Amino acid sequence: MSDLSPKLNDFMPGGPLAGGDADSRKDLMGLSRAELATEMEAIGEKRFRADQIFHWIYFRGVTGFEEMTDISKGLRTRLAELYRIGRPEIVTAQVSTDGTRKWLLRLADGNEVETVFIPEPGRGTLCISSQVGCTLTCSFCHTGTQAWVRNLTAGEIAGQVMTARDELGEWPTPSDDRQVTNIVLMGMGEPLFNYDNVKAAVDLCKDEKGLNFSRRRITLSTSGIVPEIRRAGAEMQVMLAISLHAARDDLRDILVPINKRWPIAELLAACRDYPSLSNARRITFEYVMLQDINDSDKDARELLRVLEGIPSKINLIPFNPWPGSNYGTSTPERVQQFGEIIRNAGIMATIRRPRGADIAAACGQLKSESERVPAWKKRGEDRAEA
Repeated sequence: MSDLSPKLNDFMPGGPLAGGDADSRKDLMGLSRAELATEMEAIGEKRFRADQIFHWIYFRGVTGFEEMTDISKGLRTRLAELYRIGRPEIVTAQVSTDGTRKWLLRLADGNEVETVFIPEPGRGTLCISSQVGCTLTCSFCHTGTQAWVRNLTAGEIAGQVMTARDELGEWPTPSDDRQVTNIVLMGMGEPLFNYDNVKAAVDLCKDEKGLNFSRRRITLSTSGIVPEIRRAGAEMQVMLAISLHAARDDLRDILVPINKRWPIAELLAACRDYPSLSNARRITFEYVMLQDINDSDKDARELLRVLEGIPSKINLIPFNPWPGSNYGTSTPERVQQFGEIIRNAGIMATIRRPRGADIAAACGQLKSESERVPAWKKRGEDRAEA
């Protein structure tokens, strides 16, 4: 959490920031070049070793020190005794009929998150998670029904990118013709309630000598944590997406309850500052289409009114049903009409084609099983059964 935390902590459940781990070796996954240099100095090695290790981990994608062939065998052995290079464990891998892939990933402490890869002509988008569960309780989102367990570490966030590249055979980091071209922080969790770890992971993704993603190829999605939006604009300088979903406070209070803390006017004031802070060309506003809830012509016109003056792209998302949801999906005709009103006003509006719905990988459908049994309890039960 950031230094702005007193107000933000009011919305964070109590609990651990990271889980325990049976392997006592320090995990190098998630460490920056500077942090790796500090580690090398601590064990009596020269700082330049950090550049070598960083290259092998983040550019070559290795998972073992024995593969680092420009480092002496003796040092490789010593590094393996002291450190490890963590990766999430793939529990299940599903492939949709449309080519979308979803991985259920188990972390070192037994908690689980989901990561989704969406291939399209000319691009491939990787949707990654930032928390186990979610801090928020958006009423239309399946992830919001899963209680927050903890924040992901920088290594666990970047590790999702690494695992996807493992599965897609994208090592070493390709200079062009990539499968994963874009990263979106739109998976499980609210990224701005895990600001510091998200920023550290984003920095790793942007590093030209590592994962090497352009900042314009990374999108941070938030439900509206206003203080951290301004900070992200100045420090991360990636693209911004806002989960808006309503243009009236009375409705957004129901759909996105964090709106009660930072209502639409405050949220959009922060958005007006963002492009100048980050050099982003425009902000994407995500708008889930809920039948007879927020999909009328009047709703479209109100949306245009509140977004006036903000360089915007509006992404209309047909609601993806999930077990127990109380909402219906707007008809294709209604979605088209809504979009036409937006476009006729000179604002770009796209309609997201549902991807991966048959494997519950579509927007708003992600949910892991980690909430069922806390990791510490799960380990205790495993020992009892042994």
